[in-house]
Amino acid sequence: MKYIISLILILNINVFAYSDKDMDGVENFLDRCPGTAITDLVDFNGCSIKSLISNHHFDIILGIAYSKSDYLVSDPIQTITKSLQIDYFYKDFTLQIYSSTYDLSNDFINDNGLNDTIVSGYYRFKIYDNLLLNLGIGVILPTYDTYSKNIHNKIDYISSINLNYAINNTNIFTSYKYTIVNDYDSNAIIDFKNTNSYNFGLGHYLTQKVYISSSYNNSQSIYSKIPDIQNASVYLYYSIDQHWFSSFSYAYGLSESASKHYASMRIGYYF
Repeated sequence: MKYIISLILILNINVFAYSDKDMDGVENFLDRCPGTAITDLVDFNGCSIKSLISNHHFDIILGIAYSKSDYLVSDPIQTITKSLQIDYFYKDFTLQIYSSTYDLSNDFINDNGLNDTIVSGYYRFKIYDNLLLNLGIGVILPTYDTYSKNIHNKIDYISSINLNYAINNTNIFTSYKYTIVNDYDSNAIIDFKNTNSYNFGLGHYLTQKVYISSSYNNSQSIYSKIPDIQNASVYLYYSIDQHWFSSFSYAYGLSESASKHYASMRIGYYF
């Protein structure tokens, strides 16, 4: 009986004597690197070998949008757009693939198909603690079927620059994009051109999960003699949890060439 009691006491002493403050598997008196992150893989000395948190992340976003336009038509055209976006993140670099389908109709037209697919990459530069610069380049792949032998849909090229200045929970942003359009009409009836577009706006984090912004957007049409497309928009982002998120946007056309109403809803998963 004394032997059993002694054994229990010895075991209890050993248990309570063991101390590993940073919980890396190496006792404090042997740990040469105290305070390592719990997500780090350590060596026999308790020093980090590598982080188990990866710098590689992805997200997948599904979206649906509705727009209504009466430009150059007597009966407004209504369009439903369904989209898929995939993003790959590595530190300050982002690679993005965006594809969408359209379904447009009015009393005289009923058409649907695949829009052009956009593949682009972005790199973020931290100018100051609260000022970020994003530079982007990309290609627009000709997946849209023009249904005409005279219209040649070619690969287009895009470049962009974005500035974001944050003050506490509020940010001011502006961006500019230039597109080199290589499409052409062999009959020279439709004249294509390179385009410029820009926007600027103001955003605010209402909570850690809710962000809202408003902006003015101006974009040139790829067709000559078409007025610039101008609209005012509002955007709402909601973080559901650490993986799921959603966004909603609405734009009102300010020019005759813009859709009078545009609304979209998207949901995404981040991992």
